[in-house]
Amino acid sequence: MAPTAPLPSPGPHAAGPNRLAAGGPASHGPTTAPAAVKILIAGGFGVGKTTLVGSVSEVAPLRTEELLTRASVGVDDLSGIDSKETTTVALDFGRITVNPELVVYLFGTPGQERFWFMWNDLVNGALGGIVIADTRRLDTSFASIDFFESRGIPFVVAINCFHAHNTRGPEEIRAALDLDPQVPMLLGDVRERTYGRDLLLALVDHLMDLSTAAAIG
Repeated sequence: MAPTAPLPSPGPHAAGPNRLAAGGPASHGPTTAPAAVKILIAGGFGVGKTTLVGSVSEVAPLRTEELLTRASVGVDDLSGIDSKETTTVALDFGRITVNPELVVYLFGTPGQERFWFMWNDLVNGALGGIVIADTRRLDTSFASIDFFESRGIPFVVAINCFHAHNTRGPEEIRAALDLDPQVPMLLGDVRERTYGRDLLLALVDHLMDLSTAAAIG
């Protein structure tokens, strides 16, 4: 994995695409929109997708959370996440400006099965994905892994160790998720910005490795 470095600061370019393209307010040359990269954040209900987007986004993330009500009783499985009070009903959205020519957009998917139909729209144009898994409920991430694999979209797996709690070793987790050997898997806490950075760097490295392998042959 590439050496870690601080995520880029929004700086003076965070005001919007026009300033990014123009290189700042002092530029008078022709403007070009920055290249956009779309990354999808997926996983089961309550694994930490909203938290991950919020921890790495340079702007206040767009969230579509609603309070859980009695109507979800018997529909949403709260096993292991009894304290959860809200849920994403559409998507989470965040942004990272890498440089004036490149912007990364993060799209978090809803985790409940009744909202899975939205994944087909959210995945359009995605370069790659991050699947978040909770070791207490690994089965909730099977659908996300199958989703990316069936569409040939490269992804990395984030094992979210809530409050540093993890009772499984990396090889046991990889076997339980039935991951291909080349799929990167990182353990950490999605609340930590540095962990989110490492996940994105791992995804970039993975995409580059796949591109190199395809070019060779």
